[in-house]
Amino acid sequence: MGIFSKVAGVGLAVMMGLAPAIGDGLTEEEQKIMDAVDAAFDDQLSFLTETINISSGTRNLEGVRKVGVVMDKAYSELGFQTRWIDMPEEMNRAGHLAGKLDLGDGPKIMLIGHLDTVFPKDSPFQTATRRGERIYGPGASDMKGGNAVLLYALKALKASGNLDQGTLQVILTGDEESTGKPLSVSRKDMIDMAKESDIALNFEGGALSTAVIGRRGSSGWALEVTGRRAHSSAIFSDQVGAGAIFEASRIIHKFYEEVRKIPGLTFNPGVIAGGTKVEEGENQSYQSAFGKSNVVASKVVVNGGLRFLSEEDKEKARDIMRKIVAENLPHTSATVTFTDSYPAMTATPANEELLAIFSQVNQDLGLGEVTAFPPERRGAADISFVAPYVPASMDGLGAFGGSSHTEDEWTDIEGLRLTTKRTALYLHRLLSAQ
Repeated sequence: MGIFSKVAGVGLAVMMGLAPAIGDGLTEEEQKIMDAVDAAFDDQLSFLTETINISSGTRNLEGVRKVGVVMDKAYSELGFQTRWIDMPEEMNRAGHLAGKLDLGDGPKIMLIGHLDTVFPKDSPFQTATRRGERIYGPGASDMKGGNAVLLYALKALKASGNLDQGTLQVILTGDEESTGKPLSVSRKDMIDMAKESDIALNFEGGALSTAVIGRRGSSGWALEVTGRRAHSSAIFSDQVGAGAIFEASRIIHKFYEEVRKIPGLTFNPGVIAGGTKVEEGENQSYQSAFGKSNVVASKVVVNGGLRFLSEEDKEKARDIMRKIVAENLPHTSATVTFTDSYPAMTATPANEELLAIFSQVNQDLGLGEVTAFPPERRGAADISFVAPYVPASMDGLGAFGGSSHTEDEWTDIEGLRLTTKRTALYLHRLLSAQ
């Protein structure tokens, strides 16, 4: 029996009432963990405020590293062997914080967060503000709140004497909001860590009744079409043919008819430029074109994105697109190229088992059942790089909040306490399964 089978089987057995329980489905030892969360909660709020007040937009390398220093100290105090992973200077990314705590027999669990936010150094949204039962600030929910949930769940386990078995590896990336390229470098250490793990848990924003066991992957595509430039009076003739714009229109319409038939998959042509002259900017978001109504267009460039539930669906869509692109109108030609970004986090049976354990934890805390958030409604995240290499994974374990990536971003204070308790109990049950 593999380690994850043991975790799922024993964990579910405990949660079905085979262990002595007090209160709302908790053992005496588990209640000690909950009490430890409560005892440290004021400190947790102060810690969250401290990290929010450090401006750490992805390209603010100094700020990201400052958050890393704070987290490094906290994890070192828990006994983790920590290290800072630098990225190449030309990547313009701060790097990642990694740590390992090897306590012997038990599951090997990977824990994921990120240090950066979407808010640049010159953003007016820079500090934490408490208003009522919410804390507002950059990263309050995405994901300095999640970082605080994870850290203080581990602190509660240690304070109650329950951080004593299994292997925990943590990685807090410095570029989740804008991943460094090439991915083979910026995500190498994360993938290597996943290959050593039984379970991976990510602490992006959470919810009371849902968790994430699947996320769509994302990929880019670029279409380039050429035709014969000529006076428009000759269009459709045997000598001139259809022109680049008609061919591009045919291709995009066929994409619309055929590619969208794949369940859960979406594609979007985000930028198009065509005419007798097309110039691309520094990235694919910028195009310029020149043409005239009496000249047959000789070039069209289209850039778009593709989101998919599995790698199989991604390849199926690409094959359909290649076939459509190859069926050219007269005197036109076309090519389509693809770029990989985030792989899909496929909702597997093992992920469903993790969710079942998590749901029982939620119910034992009196918070109700947890169901899977629809994968087609979740974007990509760091867990997507990990999922293909680890037997089981789950996301959405972080703080309750809202308005992420806006200047109204917030996290719920009581929700922070609840998610920390939930995480601590979840980790305890996973680590205790033998």
